[in-house]
Amino acid sequence: MFDKVLIANRGEIAVRIIRACRELGVRTVAIFSDAEREAMHVRLADEGFCVGPPPAVRSYLNIPNIISAAEITGVDAIHPGYGFLSENAGFAEICASHGFKFIGPPAAAVALMGDKASAKRRMQEAGVPVVPGSGIIESDEQAKRFCAEAGYPVLIKATAGGGGKGMRIVGRETDLVAGLAAARGEAHAAFADGRVYIEKLLEHPRHVEVQVLADEFGHVIHVGERDCSIQKPSHQKLLEEAPAPNLDPEIRAQLCAAAVKAARAVEYANAGTLEFLVAPDGRFYFMEMNTRIQVEHPVTEAVYGIDLVRWQVRIAAGERLTVRQEDIRPRGHAIECRINAEDPANGFRPVSGKLGTVVLPGGPGIRVDSHIYSGADVPPFYDSLLAKIVAVDRDRPSAIARMRRALDETEIHGVTTTVELQERILASEPFESGHTWVTWLREYLLQPVAVS
Repeated sequence: MFDKVLIANRGEIAVRIIRACRELGVRTVAIFSDAEREAMHVRLADEGFCVGPPPAVRSYLNIPNIISAAEITGVDAIHPGYGFLSENAGFAEICASHGFKFIGPPAAAVALMGDKASAKRRMQEAGVPVVPGSGIIESDEQAKRFCAEAGYPVLIKATAGGGGKGMRIVGRETDLVAGLAAARGEAHAAFADGRVYIEKLLEHPRHVEVQVLADEFGHVIHVGERDCSIQKPSHQKLLEEAPAPNLDPEIRAQLCAAAVKAARAVEYANAGTLEFLVAPDGRFYFMEMNTRIQVEHPVTEAVYGIDLVRWQVRIAAGERLTVRQEDIRPRGHAIECRINAEDPANGFRPVSGKLGTVVLPGGPGIRVDSHIYSGADVPPFYDSLLAKIVAVDRDRPSAIARMRRALDETEIHGVTTTVELQERILASEPFESGHTWVTWLREYLLQPVAVS
């Protein structure tokens, strides 16, 4: 096992990793920017190291400074968390070249699956169903030809990155060129890579993803599936649950088998997630692979009783995966609500400021992953996620009731949050019955009320 790990991240995921390392007897180093000297992850780590000014590009994305911090503090390994450098193959290679174990998959797998075009090709070769797509778009004329053949609507997607950045839905040819320009610009700003491709847009699909774990000795298992269909108009997830409701058992088995096949096809090791779109007729298609821990990993941990982050560290340290596939059985149902510092009534505009009183929920079956506290600063430079509230109970109706109780207990003063919107989602009939899709929030719950 490692002696000391540097966490190349911030916020709730840095706190989560620090806790997992402490339970394994591993010391931790937290990096931070000038804006976060009093942040929770800095307080909890054994050591802290400032890596630059507030802008992420000069701190949490500053690879030379992060490697210098690792060398000065004498760590054995670096955990990237999610976001930032977690899916940067170059960073994984640099870690290895400096003698630090990258707590994640091999750099080759990160590079292959991080490029959505190459990932789709490999999945097709492995026999995993994929959404009809164009390949990288080199010209507007090429895009027009593909869309004419596939038919509208289509979805423009960035080749690099994730989190809904560089995505545009286009419903007719007259909007295609503008959509391409907007997607390319956003992708370049977010990932320094403006390449895009186009997929045929499925009508009202669900977003269902499968968690996988693989060690460095070729042992691969799945840890069930999660439904992530409740998404903001920007395609960023807002609420996740496990197991996926109203999913045919045969389709579930096929999804999980496809995820294991995909991981083996790229010689994957560590934790990863295969994301699929499931059409109303039950057919499913590979969308992308996230070669990192997911924001929504707690719902899987709650239902399957497995600590994914601890296993990330253990696998990276060279341990064999001792969990057998037959041991993976769901117990109950879990729901995660993301509490963001955002204004849903104003296009989910991120907000910042100093927090007043903070009261987070507790009680039976409630888990809260967070980095906030009363009086903490919410800086304007980073992701808006404040907390993840997870409710688990014996079945889905009970889990919904428990989550409603938890949201009612939650108080976060000083910034606008998504708590009230989450309460509306949970109270809606389509969600209660488990019949939602990826654009449901925009089409159903965010529509303005008509005034007669």
